[in-house]
Amino acid sequence: MSSITFGFETECVRLSIKSLLPVKSLRPAVKLSAKYQQIVASIREIGLVEPPVVSRAASDTFLILDGHVRIEILKDLGETHVECLISTDDEAFTYNKRISRLSAVQEHSMIVRAIARGVPEDKIARTLAVNVSSIQRKARLLDGICPEAASLLKDKQCPMALFEVLKKMKPMRQIEAAELLNNANNYTVNYAAALLAGTPQSQLVNGDKPKKVKGITPEAMARMERELARLQEQVSSVQDSYGREHLHLTVIRGYLTKLLGNSRIVRYLLQNRPAFLSEFQAIAETTSLVPESERRSAV
Repeated sequence: MSSITFGFETECVRLSIKSLLPVKSLRPAVKLSAKYQQIVASIREIGLVEPPVVSRAASDTFLILDGHVRIEILKDLGETHVECLISTDDEAFTYNKRISRLSAVQEHSMIVRAIARGVPEDKIARTLAVNVSSIQRKARLLDGICPEAASLLKDKQCPMALFEVLKKMKPMRQIEAAELLNNANNYTVNYAAALLAGTPQSQLVNGDKPKKVKGITPEAMARMERELARLQEQVSSVQDSYGREHLHLTVIRGYLTKLLGNSRIVRYLLQNRPAFLSEFQAIAETTSLVPESERRSAV
C-alpha cells in the first residue's frame, strides 16, 4: 500500500517577509477597495487568522502561493516576519480559485455566534471595517425568513436586500421563491422583486394591504400572477421528467454508440435499413435534450 503524501509541511514556519517572493503584482486599485480595508482592519484588530501559503524556491527564499494581500498589509503595518504554511507542491496556481466565499446567510450565522459568545458588536464592526448598524442588520438578516427558505439560500451569493423582499412573503411562498431563484440561478434584487410582484395577495405577510409596484397597474399585476403560476407548473413538470429522460438518453446513446462501432452492423443497416442508420447516428451524436433550433433561438 502506497504511503500518503502530505500537501503541506506539518508545522507553520516563521519567515522573514523579505524572503517571500510574490508570483503576481497587486494592482493599485486593490489597496483602494473596501475588501482591502476590511482585511487591514481585521489584521489590526485580531491579527492574522489564516497564514499565507508559500513553497520553497531556493535557499532562504520562498514563493508566495496564497496571501499576497495579507503580506502587503503586514509590510504596510511595519511587520518583518510572518507565520507561513509551507506547501510541498511548488505549482504556483491560484489557491483563491478553490475558496468558497461566504454567503450572506453564512456571514449572518458567524456574526450571530460571535455575539452569542459575548463579542461586542463594535469590535466585530471594527474587525470587518463596517459600522455597527451594518453588523446589527446582518445579525437580523433571517428574522422573518422561514428555516426552509434560509436553507435553500444558505450557500448562495445573495445580496442582503433580497432577504428584505422575501420577508414580505409568507413562509410557503418564501420557499417557492427560493426554489425559483435557485432554478434560474438568478439572485438579483430585481428578480426577487418580480417574484414579489407575481405573488398572490393571499401569500403576502400584509395580505390585507393592496400590493403596490411602481409602474404596474392592478390588472397587469393580476395577469402577472396568473402567468407566473402557470410558469411554475411548467417548470415543476419539466423538473420531474428531465432527470429520468436524460438518464434514458444517456443509456440509449451509450448503447447505440457501441452498436455503431461494429462495422458489420453498420454495413447491414446501410444496405437494408438506411433510414434506421441515419436515426441511430443522430441519436448517438445528441448532446442535449433541447432541440438545435431552440438552442439557436436562445442564443
